[in-house]
Amino acid sequence: MNIENIRAFLEVSQTGSFQQAARNLNITQSAMSARIKGLETGLNRQLFHRRRNGAVLTPGGQSFFRHAASLIRTWELARQESALSENFHSVVGLGVQLNHWHSIVTPWLNWMGDNHADLATHIQSDYSSRLMERLRDGSIDVAIIYEPQQIPGVTIESFAHEKLVMAASSPRSAESGAVEGYIFIDWGQSFRAAHSRAFPGIGKHRITVGLADVGLGHIEEHGGSGYFLESVISDKLKSGALHQVDGAPDITIPTYMVYVDAPERQVVLGKAIEGLRNISSTSSRADR
Repeated sequence: MNIENIRAFLEVSQTGSFQQAARNLNITQSAMSARIKGLETGLNRQLFHRRRNGAVLTPGGQSFFRHAASLIRTWELARQESALSENFHSVVGLGVQLNHWHSIVTPWLNWMGDNHADLATHIQSDYSSRLMERLRDGSIDVAIIYEPQQIPGVTIESFAHEKLVMAASSPRSAESGAVEGYIFIDWGQSFRAAHSRAFPGIGKHRITVGLADVGLGHIEEHGGSGYFLESVISDKLKSGALHQVDGAPDITIPTYMVYVDAPERQVVLGKAIEGLRNISSTSSRADR
């Protein structure tokens, strides 16, 4: 059975569209149709009802869906473990929302090294939607993200509430309008909504970036201000390299832990999750 045919099946199942699924996988629509046809031929079962407004799983497709994600995860695991050195018995994949390398990945890697040195790790940093795709296709096992999606075969739970503070290169107070040198760092939908409530009437920002490290580097070199994770810039605030902006509201953003429901991965995944929960509880105690 062709693994790429199964990937195509999952993509059409999630999008409900052959055309959109083909775009997502960077193949032509005819190639997508051929992959689904090949899978249907191999299974001797029609998997989708083709309709004008999209594709819907048949009863046979719904039955196969329960196995498809597991097949992809098994393949990915086999591919990863076959490349391991003899020092490791398995591998675990972590996906982390952009801008959380310092606050999550570094302490997690330290914890895993201290407690489970026989596990190899691989890490991907990306936006929520891309990390959900990685979970579905089996390339990662667990992810910390802003905006989880309810999809079959995954569990979603609250992870942490992280505080963002406005910091500037020199002391200043908050202002109601646009401020010279302010960099809007996009921390996701909940941050955008909270920022609009705190600073109404501001349209486009002169500089918008998706990576906090890029924004911080620009501010340190050229001056300015922006919102950053307090846990990441606390040392700079204490040393006076940065200054918290007086009167600017703190903004709290929720993060979620999402992981696959894979009984065959329960032991390994449990170790990774234990480490992440340890980080979350340690961070919560430090905030109190």
